[in-house]
Amino acid sequence: MYRSRLGKDLDDITLSYVSSIKDDSDIAFYDIIGSEAHVIMLYENKLLSKIETKKILTALEELKGGNISQPDFEPEDIHELIESLVIKKTGIENGGKMHTARSRNDQVALDIRLKIRDDINILLQCLIETISTLLKTAQENTKTIMPLYTHLQQAQVGVFSHYLLSYADSLLRDLDRFMSLYGRVNQSPLGAGPVGGTSLPIDRDSTAKLLGFASLVENSIDATSTRDFVAEYVANSAIMMTNLSRLSEDFIIWSSAEFSFIELSDDFTSPSSVMPQKKNPDILELTRGKTSQVIGYLTSILTTTKGLPSGYGRDLQQIKSSIWSTSKTSITALIIIKSMLSDLTVNQERMQKATEEGFLVALDLAENLVLEKIPFRAAHNIVGNLVQLAHNSKKLLSELELSEIESLRIKDIKSTKLFELIQKTTVSSSLKQRKSKGSAGTSEQTRMIGQRTRKLVTLKKSVKTQNDNVKKSLTFLEKRVKTLTK
Repeated sequence: MYRSRLGKDLDDITLSYVSSIKDDSDIAFYDIIGSEAHVIMLYENKLLSKIETKKILTALEELKGGNISQPDFEPEDIHELIESLVIKKTGIENGGKMHTARSRNDQVALDIRLKIRDDINILLQCLIETISTLLKTAQENTKTIMPLYTHLQQAQVGVFSHYLLSYADSLLRDLDRFMSLYGRVNQSPLGAGPVGGTSLPIDRDSTAKLLGFASLVENSIDATSTRDFVAEYVANSAIMMTNLSRLSEDFIIWSSAEFSFIELSDDFTSPSSVMPQKKNPDILELTRGKTSQVIGYLTSILTTTKGLPSGYGRDLQQIKSSIWSTSKTSITALIIIKSMLSDLTVNQERMQKATEEGFLVALDLAENLVLEKIPFRAAHNIVGNLVQLAHNSKKLLSELELSEIESLRIKDIKSTKLFELIQKTTVSSSLKQRKSKGSAGTSEQTRMIGQRTRKLVTLKKSVKTQNDNVKKSLTFLEKRVKTLTK
């Protein structure tokens, strides 16, 4: 339909090479409502008659209902397909006017922004639900004692709630990033034309309002050629997926027989094809794998856009499938992780036993020595020697006898006093004494869970407002369409 200048059609192989029609099904709806808003604006600015407007809008409404049939030629993209079907239904004298004062360049930018805007709102809702589940599970496990790790080695005494809160905080930052991005996505490029605007009397603000955008991407070059908002969207998704992947890795390790800290529901595991005893954490492993894919999509988008000159280039067509795949993967991953957390079995006894079998109170003992006016570096050395002694004796610190402590000939503190401090420094006292803000201490768990819960309530209201604003505008657009098609 667009090839009149060239004098002949593309052959099948070339057409298949340039066509994006297989990737465009995700934006068909957005292309239709964008066209409806554009047609209404053309009518309001006397570029279309009421009869022409009615015929075009009626045809678009039929297509919106899912009646998108294959034309008698192979379209290059969804824009050409929809326009050709409208022309087929209304005639060239009517449908041929639908594309007045716009280009595929501002049209595709519009469709992508509408799609990403909806996907962000879905992601935000999924994030809220996942964080809420993390907080609920944390609330249930404020007294579930467990080892905290660095370098995959036992480091300090902690509680499972503190671990869960760490990922709630990571996902809250992801939520903040998507909230911030939403404002940059929620800008209309429609009416920018191919690259330099139009001489026809259009109203870009009108179409923006009909489609629920907060503002315009004003500069016509920027509006049609920039895809930084796409890169930012996929980058945010990649960061979020990386957080989910790290949580997945922990849960894979902790659900193994060697740890047995947690047990995954049967719904999120699979058996071996030959070993009947196996319960494989396939869902979590796939989350790790799919994270790599999303990172790959980001690399692809940045590589595609890094060398493009100003103005639209057909290279940009190649990034669309990366956007849709990123959305599907990210949304599904959140839904699955949330469901998995809701049905997680926590082995509290095994966690506590692992904590008590090691030397996790070593730092607490050193800090208790600091309270006895011993320099921290000296305290560190004293406790290091005690740990070495206990390790060689195959004992816990609390099992060391006074005579064994005396054999170290520690000068900084009396052996009897040190023995007394060792007996008082326990897993339980460690958590009670931990007072620093944001620590694994008992009192901090209650404060942090409450604070995050309140923040989530506020964010939930903000996301609802964003959704309501879009729905309100699209409802008004739908009413205008019905009025003009009567």
